Amino acid sequence: MTQLRFDPALPWWAIVALAVLAALVAGFALWRGLRGWAWRGLAGLAAALALAGPALELGTRAGLSDIVILLDDRSSSQDLPGRAGQVDQAVEALTDGIGALPGTDLRRVTVGDDDDGTLLGTALSRAVAAEPEARLAGVIALTDGRLHDPAQLPEGLPAPLHVLLTGQPEDWDRRLVIEEAPAFGLIDQEVTIRLRVEDQGAVPEGQQTGSVALRLSVDGEDGQTVAVPLNTSLTLPVIPRHAGQNVVQIELAEAPPGELTDRNNAAAISITGVRDRLRVLLVSGEPHAGERTWRNLLKSDAGVDLIHFTILRPPDKFDGVPVSELSLIAFPTRELFLDRIDDFDLIIFDRYSVRGILPPDYYLNIARYVEEGGAILVSAGPEMASVESLNLSPLGPILPARPTGRVIEEPYLPRLTEDGRRHPVTAGLAGPDPDEPDWGRWLRMAEVTPEPGAQVALTGAEDSPLLILDRVGEGRVALLTSDQVWLWGRGFEGGGPQLELLRRIAHWSMQEPELEEEALLADVSDGLTVALTRRTMQDSAGPLQVTHPDGTVTQVPLAPDGPGRFIADWTAPEPGLYRLVDGDIARVLALGPAAPREFEETVADAPLLAALTDASGGSVLRLSDGVPDLRQTRAGRAASGTGLGGPWIGVTPRDAAQITGLDRRPLLPGWAWLALISGLILTGWLAEGRRRPA
Repeated sequence: MTQLRFDPALPWWAIVALAVLAALVAGFALWRGLRGWAWRGLAGLAAALALAGPALELGTRAGLSDIVILLDDRSSSQDLPGRAGQVDQAVEALTDGIGALPGTDLRRVTVGDDDDGTLLGTALSRAVAAEPEARLAGVIALTDGRLHDPAQLPEGLPAPLHVLLTGQPEDWDRRLVIEEAPAFGLIDQEVTIRLRVEDQGAVPEGQQTGSVALRLSVDGEDGQTVAVPLNTSLTLPVIPRHAGQNVVQIELAEAPPGELTDRNNAAAISITGVRDRLRVLLVSGEPHAGERTWRNLLKSDAGVDLIHFTILRPPDKFDGVPVSELSLIAFPTRELFLDRIDDFDLIIFDRYSVRGILPPDYYLNIARYVEEGGAILVSAGPEMASVESLNLSPLGPILPARPTGRVIEEPYLPRLTEDGRRHPVTAGLAGPDPDEPDWGRWLRMAEVTPEPGAQVALTGAEDSPLLILDRVGEGRVALLTSDQVWLWGRGFEGGGPQLELLRRIAHWSMQEPELEEEALLADVSDGLTVALTRRTMQDSAGPLQVTHPDGTVTQVPLAPDGPGRFIADWTAPEPGLYRLVDGDIARVLALGPAAPREFEETVADAPLLAALTDASGGSVLRLSDGVPDLRQTRAGRAASGTGLGGPWIGVTPRDAAQITGLDRRPLLPGWAWLALISGLILTGWLAEGRRRPA
């Protein structure tokens, strides 16, 4: 490398001034008609040039090798039949080919699995940025063309990009695509999932049917099979049946033969079931000190619609007061207990006495309502031990205890039973020491005998049952044999967890999942890590039987974590749909997508890379046609083609070099500049001396 440099002896302004002066002198001489004007001007310019100090800078350079980046995709989709072998063969052949090119180095980059899919764009951008642009001769990518970060691709490349696709031209795949799915849904109300089943690739003629069968199930239960058209978006109705997570599994009823994979033939969707509003009917048999307790509890919950009636006077009482002054509205017994009883999630009888207000058929209808999934909560007072007890009505057979006719009126401390320490309605209420609860005493309760199978959670005076919980058919019944819970709310002897207890009883009655005594809970906190909690009324639980997406079964042991509570931390080996079973309790758990992102699209194609390959002068070829030969091609010429031996791809030599040394030499030595300037001045003088007289 040779360059002209300047090392001025004077400031540049002085040198320019000298050059301008020389030009002016030459111009003046020309105007006067002097023959030596040109020589004098050249002499002045030569003097200015000599003062500028021109020198030749001679550099020695060493050539640099070209760089070719070989990027091979080793993501999960490349494990489909035949692809890994194609990549291995191509890597070996191209490595030998690049090594045989003169002055060419290889840079190997491998793209693996990532939670976000195949990040080939990111890997390509980083590999290109790590190499000097002047040395990059080409990029070769061995991939199926399915990348999930196209926004990270470089905007341009200084060398051709060649994409060599794995797979076969006859590859095809059928996949299930969920286009839209709700995250939440109202319980017992229909929500819709929009989906389509589409074919990709070279679909065989025998598989080009008009429709396919889909199997739909919720929480792993036996579902239904429906026929849906191919390559058409449609909506399927789903009804969440309970609060909390409802896992909807949709899959092809039968995997078509010959497709690339069945990993994308199913989808799992978690829909959280929520109640629109909890509708509660509260009927108070008479005004009493604890009546407002129930009202305050239910009215404080924004998710509860409360209808409250208080019976101020029984029908058999005659005191001469006009009927119009007894109540604001008439008690709509028929509408509430016959016509619209199924609209309520919970009916609370608060110190209610049987005094002829409700006919026997109404009680029978209430019993039917409970057996079909409704809930009743009875908060009893002294009337439980009288002839007006609800137990003596047609509602009596579904109540969880029978009164003995005795009312115990003495102070007592409510205590948790063994079942009460395990049951979620009362577990943890008594503080750190359940044997010595930190709450106040009550003063009265009715003595009852619990029915077989009913669960006694609290006991009172003389260890008599205080809170009894029971299931009747599909519904639930709770019985509190005292009306003294309001003492806790008033702070009597320190008070107690009044609102929490009543809230739990009410929500357990309405079958809220968080208060199920037999439950398997799963908290997916981070990726595939799951915190498992098993609640049970039994002394032991587990191990859990876990069925994996591929059908294998493993066991997860559970460790005790308090009465009726067992826990475990478990990490799933891969995303998918898992079924957890312990005895009669089963839970379906969806971790990540049912089909990993790698398998959403499996037919090899490179639409996202086409623009970059075209702009760089590269190509997209299939490895099924053989590994292409490697050549060096000049910049601006075609970088791919087909020869006698088959397809070929080219890399562009960059002729990059680095400077290893510099040598600076003056353009002329000082004496030469002096001789040149003197010679020009002498020549001008002689030219003027030869002038003949006119």
